[in-house]
Amino acid sequence: MLACWAALVLLSVGTVMSGAAGWWWIVLLAAVTKAWVIADGFMELRHAPWGWRAAMWAWPVVLVGGIVVMR
Repeated sequence: MLACWAALVLLSVGTVMSGAAGWWWIVLLAAVTKAWVIADGFMELRHAPWGWRAAMWAWPVVLVGGIVVMR
């Protein structure tokens, strides 16, 4: 759990720094990575059936895809 927390802190700091630098694609990549850490780490879906994991991973990818298309 501590490793998940540390990863989320580092990803959040990286998101802020990348956003300030104007690197929007790194911000979106960090958002998807944070969603993965939350689903597998905090929600403990690591051992859940594949359908649940796929649903939890697909939503952030769909959102990022929508943002990229709208950009």
